Amino acid sequence: MSSRPLALTLGDPAGVGPEIVIKAWSALRDSGPAFMVIGDVQTLVDTALISEDLIRRVTSADEANGAFAYALPVLDLPLRTPVVPGQPTPLAAPAIIQWIETAVGLSLSGQVAGLVTAPISKAPLYEAGFGFPGHTEFLGELTAAARFDGARGPVMMLAVPGLKTTLVTVHEPLARVPERLTIEGIVNAGLVTAQALRHDFGIDQPRLAVAGLNPHAGESGSIGREEVEIIDPAVRALRDLGVDATGPWPADSLFAPEARDRFDAALCMYHDQALIPVKMLDFWGGVNVTLGLPVVRTSPDHGTAFDIAGKGLARPDSLIAAIRMARSIADQRAR
Repeated sequence: MSSRPLALTLGDPAGVGPEIVIKAWSALRDSGPAFMVIGDVQTLVDTALISEDLIRRVTSADEANGAFAYALPVLDLPLRTPVVPGQPTPLAAPAIIQWIETAVGLSLSGQVAGLVTAPISKAPLYEAGFGFPGHTEFLGELTAAARFDGARGPVMMLAVPGLKTTLVTVHEPLARVPERLTIEGIVNAGLVTAQALRHDFGIDQPRLAVAGLNPHAGESGSIGREEVEIIDPAVRALRDLGVDATGPWPADSLFAPEARDRFDAALCMYHDQALIPVKMLDFWGGVNVTLGLPVVRTSPDHGTAFDIAGKGLARPDSLIAAIRMARSIADQRAR
């Protein structure tokens, strides 16, 4: 498989990103997968979890591969002003955005095998004029002009052993979800999900379970009309397009162990419908995967955790799982 390393963005430097990046490198330096950090060296040193002697400033992916076993490779793009752990600031926003843009550029050019993104916080980015709801939407814009054969995302997937969920709507207020649901949107999310299950996860005949929106999946329209008017027609359209899709299913029983045996991914209508069962199964090890892009992208399934930043308490489990999954997807695509 490809020997290219992954690119790992530092995330919000005031959050736990620097700490979990260092801990992930410590855990993976002997076995891999190899990655290079896109971020600020001084922030990593200031965490006090790593000495500057264990950091290698690099200018290329090839250098990163050679250094990974004995030093943390970093493409150093410094902050304009230092940050304090636990105190996010919009002054860091230009650097955070530059790190993401750089990692995407390296991925699109083929210099790295994919990108993994440490968590960002939306509020300080919004204060600085950031115009996207989150990472996922920003990555969609950055890769919009690149060629990609197949159904186009971005579509968010959350994955843990035993369960994969994808979302039709993502960062929408719950009151707006019904008006955001369309037959076309559900069909596209279903096509992207089925395509990714084949190409990124090696499932030859993927099975997709589509969740309802309302209690009891609307109970034939008596508890809401979205299932009758939008979701069921979308499921039928997916089947007509060759996707093994079933539903709409009541979400309260969709994630029981016996039910999970009957599908490879669940297509969910809104954010918490997808994230709650994933985090109940594996709170520390969930991975956020962006589907339907010309680049591989994963991220830990948690936020910046400003309340514990700089205290040495953050666990790297989810980031390590995201790094390993990015490598697996990149290798699967290469096959």
